[in-house]
This record gives sequence, structure tokens and C-alpha cells, in this order.
Amino acid sequence: MEEATPRSDLTRLPFRAGAFVALVCVAIIALSGYREWTARGGIVRAAEAQLENLARSLLQQAEDSIELLDTGIVGNVSRIETDGTGAATLSKLGTVMAARKASLDRILDIAILDDHGDFIATSGTMGPNLGDREFFRHHQQSDSRAAFVGPPIRDKIKGQWLITVSRRFNRLDGSFGGVVFAAIGAEYFVQSYQQFDIGKFGVIGLMTSDGFLIARTHDDANHTGSNLSNTPLFQDPALLSRSGVFNYKSPLDGMWRIAAYRRSDRFPLVVLTSEQQDETLAPWRNAAATRMLFVLGLVVVIAILGLHLVRQFSRRQRLAIELAAKEANFRVLAEGSSDIVGRLSLDLRVQYASPSTVRIVGWRPDQLVGTNALDEVNPEDLPLVQHTIAALKRGEIEEGRLTYRTRHREKTEIWMETSMRPTRTASGEIDGFIVVSRDITRQKDLEGKLETLATEDGLTGIANRRRFDQRLQEEWAKAHRERTCVALLMIDLDNFKRYNDRYGHPSGDECLRAVARILAAQSQRSTDLAARYGGEEFAILLPNTDAAGCARIGERIRWSLRQAGMRHEHNPPSHLVTASLGGATCWPGIDRSADLQSLIEAADQALYAAKAAGRDRLVMAKQLVTPLPLVSVVQ
Repeated sequence: MEEATPRSDLTRLPFRAGAFVALVCVAIIALSGYREWTARGGIVRAAEAQLENLARSLLQQAEDSIELLDTGIVGNVSRIETDGTGAATLSKLGTVMAARKASLDRILDIAILDDHGDFIATSGTMGPNLGDREFFRHHQQSDSRAAFVGPPIRDKIKGQWLITVSRRFNRLDGSFGGVVFAAIGAEYFVQSYQQFDIGKFGVIGLMTSDGFLIARTHDDANHTGSNLSNTPLFQDPALLSRSGVFNYKSPLDGMWRIAAYRRSDRFPLVVLTSEQQDETLAPWRNAAATRMLFVLGLVVVIAILGLHLVRQFSRRQRLAIELAAKEANFRVLAEGSSDIVGRLSLDLRVQYASPSTVRIVGWRPDQLVGTNALDEVNPEDLPLVQHTIAALKRGEIEEGRLTYRTRHREKTEIWMETSMRPTRTASGEIDGFIVVSRDITRQKDLEGKLETLATEDGLTGIANRRRFDQRLQEEWAKAHRERTCVALLMIDLDNFKRYNDRYGHPSGDECLRAVARILAAQSQRSTDLAARYGGEEFAILLPNTDAAGCARIGERIRWSLRQAGMRHEHNPPSHLVTASLGGATCWPGIDRSADLQSLIEAADQALYAAKAAGRDRLVMAKQLVTPLPLVSVVQ
């Protein structure tokens, strides 16, 4: 053995030399690549910071422009509501509006519309009826007195793009009297944005918060008014914050861009500033290519010299192959397996531990020797471990297999599987134990995930049909033993197919999740179980609940759905998402003729009765429960 060690080291020289050369080459390339990537990141971060600052400034400019228009509108609304819309008042206001328009070149027009959308005063010339414009319909249908920033629209006369800021004014009796609005041209923002240098292909855009493009540089109004609500800026949850940076491929010009955005807190506006990614990184890319060519040349020279060195060492490798194989076998026997192999004394003190303890529990073998093997076992698992060890000491079993939790050195908890066998003296008395342990934490985690997947509905997060059936059988048997009542509510969303047809399946899925949250909130006791029964149908199991209690919970669910206010245009008369509910109760210990299926059928029939009676109501089996007023639900 003493002669084998230097020879085996010699046989490894070609491999070590080759590995060293390869490591040097890889290290040079990796370090160069890391340096270039870091430099690239610095350029990107600098560009992002510049774009963020620019977006912040431009959003402030847009807010100031809107607020400037709104200030004049507020004065006009106040004057009209005080003095009315007589000819003298309108004449004065027309003069004031014309003066304000002349003083601010960004204002295209300031005008007053009556309750039909016709011009009654303006800073310019009277225009056509605007009753079909979205801003007019908004104020006509809403009692809100707040300023409304409308989507971009085309002027009916000049054809130019503009946005409107408007407020409603009321008659003396509080009814809708008309609208005062001011318009600002999209071209004003474009000309302002063109003053900033963000590269040849850089773009600045102003959008409404719901995705309509108001103004964009390098555009010539080709895309103004486009709906971009399906882009990541308006769809990705990670980009719905007040401000941020991201990379994206523009849907308008197909270019990859580095972008920053900022959303207004005061108005429904979003400013997006971006640079073309290739343009921003072009200087870095050219310099990096030159530097990497030099590095690759150096690596090739080192690799050629290293190959020559490896060939020299490989000539001596054949002489050491047999000795190297023996050395490998010896190391396998000496180092042991990847599991922890240890020996415990009769009082469970560690006498020996294999090196794998470092990898599995974080402690070196010398740190474990002399400690009690059960010190770090989870207190909940300790009784079972102690019971098995006691059985081994009494000779009742020859091998003990244990699964328990123990603490890692880093204060985390892991699962261990341990096999224990007693060791005996020459006289046959037990003097200690040989243990083999391995980490099964990942296996336990997978088992937990599989168990959750087997009992939880993947869409809504509440119990699935399988879990519901299991619990129903358990609660039925319990109610039969204890002579208590079991109640069941079946819930089916009204006209849900029409909801999916109208709003799309993603919205339908979100609706189902919202309904599931309501049902889970109403399942207030630990024994209650809300489950997705299938499709848009849900069920709630209510152990130890009589018919009156079942009806109260059903009405609370119905009320909560109405309070949620989820729109459903094809579900008259409320045009909200509603549900029909069927309830049934049974005393398994008293009604011997009843079974699980009869309870489900009774609730299901009551559900169909609720739908037949007009939907959005609760029907209890064998009786019709009049819907409770939505403003005074029984708690």
C-alpha cells in the first residue's frame, strides 16, 4: 500500500494536467464572459435609470397639462351651476374660454355641451353633436363630479387626434345638465417628446391606463388610438406596479426594447420610454467582440501547450492502471456509502459516524461523537423512536426501521429514514447499535404535494370531488353513530355558460375562483367543507347543522355573491353573477331508510327546483325557502 500511493498519483498526472489546462481555459473564458456580461448589465442598468427618470419627468408634464385644463373646466362648471346657461352667461364664458385657449397653445378647444351633446358655447367655432363620444356618455350615465380623461379620439372636423378632459355640470334640481370639456392635441405631446434624445430608434409613448395609445414618437399618428391592452404592460401582474423597467418586443414595430414605465396616481395615464436594445448595446457589443477574439486566441495557445503536456504524462499512465483500480476499490471500502453509517453505545451515545454526516446533517463526525443520538429528534416523533429502540434492547426485533424528523445544523428540519441493528458481545449481550440513515426530505415533500394534488381542486384551491366524497362518507358515519344531523348545500352558478361565452374562459375561471373564496369564507367551522362538485357546480358539507342553519348559510352565500357585484350581462334581471342553491338535511341515526345517495339527490332536486322557480334563490328539500332580503341577511 505504501508503494501504491505514489504510483497511483503518477497515473493521475495526465488527467490532472488535462483537467488543469481545461480549467485554466474555462476560467479565462468564464471570467472574460462574466466581465463582458457585467459590463452589459451596467449599460442596461444605466439606460434603465435614464429611461425611468425621463418617464417620471414626462408623466409630470402630462399631469400638469391635464391639471391645467381641468382648472379652467372647474371654474366654468361652477359659473354655469351658479348663473345657469342663459345667453349672457354663455357669452361671457365663451369670451373667457377663447382667451384661455389663446394663452395656451396646447389647448385645441374648450367647449360647453348641453344635455344632448350639442355645443352651446366654445372657444372656437361650434362643432357637430358629440353625444356619441365616450366622455359625454360617461358623464351622462355617471353622477361622479370628478374630472374624466377620455381615450384618444379623432376630431370630427379636422381629423386630428386629441384627448379630452371633462366634467359634468348639473341643473338646479341635480339632474344632468351637460358637459364642459377641454381638448389637447396628441401632436402637442409628440412635439414635446421629440426634444429628448433617446437614440435613433428610441420611442416615447403616452397611453391611457386601459391601454389606448395617445401619442408616440416616430409614429406619424399611424398607431395613435390603438388598443394595446393585450400587451404585457397591461396584462403581466409584475408590470402593474406604479413604475418599473422591463424588456419587450414592440407589437407596433417588432423591435426588442429596453423600457421604463410610470403610471399616474392622479389621472388614468401611463408614460412609456424605451430604447432599441440593439442600438443601446451596439457600442458594448463591438468592443466585447474585439476583446473576446483576443481571449479566444490566448486560450487556443494555452490549449495547444496543455495538449502537448498531457501527451507526455499519458505515456506513463498504462503502468499505473492496475494500481489505480486497486486504489479506487480501497477508497470505496474506506469511505463507505453516501448514507450515514454510525455506531451507538447502549445508552445511545455516538461512538462513530461516517463522513457523509457533513452532507446530510451539516455536522462533522468528530462533532457528533459523544453526543446523544436522539438530541435533535423532533419531540413529536421521539416516542415512536424510543419505543422501537426499547424493542431492540429487549430482543423482540432484530432490526428497527424508523422514519422521523431531525434538525440540521443550519436549524432546518429534515426527514430521516434509519435502519438499526443491535451489536452483541461474545456472550450474546447487546452492547450497542449499528445505524444506517439517509435523508428522505425530498421524498416526503413529494408525498405531501401528491396528497394535496389528490384532494384539492387545481383551479379554485378548495376541495375536489374526491375529497368531498370521502368527507361525506366520514361525516355520514359519524352522524349515524352520534345521532346528529348532516346538511348539504348544492350550488350552481346561473347562466354560467353565457358568462363564458360573453367574457371568455379566463374570466370564467377567475369567476369560479372568486365564488370558491366566498364559499370557503362561509364554511366557518373546521368541520364544514366547501368543494367544487364539477364544472360551475359547488357543494358545501355542513355536519351537525339542521335545516334552519343550512338555509341561513345558503342565504348568506347568495347575499355574498350579490355583494361581490361581479357583472354578468346575460343573467337577468340583476345582471350580476348569482347562484341557485338546493339544500337538504338528514338524521342518519334516526331515518334508517336514508343513505348518502338520497341526501345528494334531495339537495340536487332542490337545486333544480330553485332554477325552475326563477334562479337566484335557495330551495330546501321538501320546502321552499323564501329568499331573505339582501340588506338584512340572517347571521
